[in-house]
Amino acid sequence: MSKIISFLILIILVSSCKDAVQENNAIHETRWEETTDSLPAKIRVDAKAQKILQDWLEYNALEKSFDKIYTSEHIEDFQFLVDELIENQKKMEESAYPEKFNIPQIKGRQKLFKTYVLKTKGDLEYMQDPKESMKQMITAFNDLRNQFNVVVKNTLPDELLKNEDN
Repeated sequence: MSKIISFLILIILVSSCKDAVQENNAIHETRWEETTDSLPAKIRVDAKAQKILQDWLEYNALEKSFDKIYTSEHIEDFQFLVDELIENQKKMEESAYPEKFNIPQIKGRQKLFKTYVLKTKGDLEYMQDPKESMKQMITAFNDLRNQFNVVVKNTLPDELLKNEDN
């Protein structure tokens, strides 16, 4: 008799645990959808800058990876995407920059983007809420894109920019 009671208790415990796991996954997926819905939009690049950037293959690969942020449906997809962003960022950092964009302002914005990508990866690895670091990463990428616009729209002669005495 005691064997039957202990067996029934075991069955009840096992069945109740399965329901809790399913509920937890549903809550986790709902939170991820809420996270991706509230992300800042990607800013546009000026046509002049886009003309220069179209030949920079490493930047284009990074941008394609970055665009996937807005379409990732599951947090697992986003984790793979962050790894892809890190790899493409490294390739861009090691590549030859276009002459117009081979300046410290662009490289500094890129390093800042790298910092926030790594911060997002850390949040994901330590199972923290990545929402804030994702917003910072997107803002850093937007700042990099905006710096391309600033460089292209700059009307000062290069001699004045290179002359440190002024």
